[in-house]
Amino acid sequence: MNERPQYEGDCGDTLKPLTGQPRTMQVTVEVKGEETVDVDVEDATYADLLERVDVSPHEASVLVDGRPVPEDQPVEAEHVTVLRLIKGG
Repeated sequence: MNERPQYEGDCGDTLKPLTGQPRTMQVTVEVKGEETVDVDVEDATYADLLERVDVSPHEASVLVDGRPVPEDQPVEAEHVTVLRLIKGG
């Protein structure tokens, strides 16, 4: 009989495996006005996502559902928007 992994949280929460295994997921990172990139991450923070798209946390904010999230927070969303605060010109 196949055993299904156990998860914490209810239907409204992001599900996290209880096994202690690293959580790998694919995240779509949309850099507003520039590019959209699919990134595979494992136990990453939003600052790690910025690094993967070569954007400094000092020059951008990460938005999830239109709301800013702290860069040191673990990634829980499958789609994020990066909004550059500083752009040369």
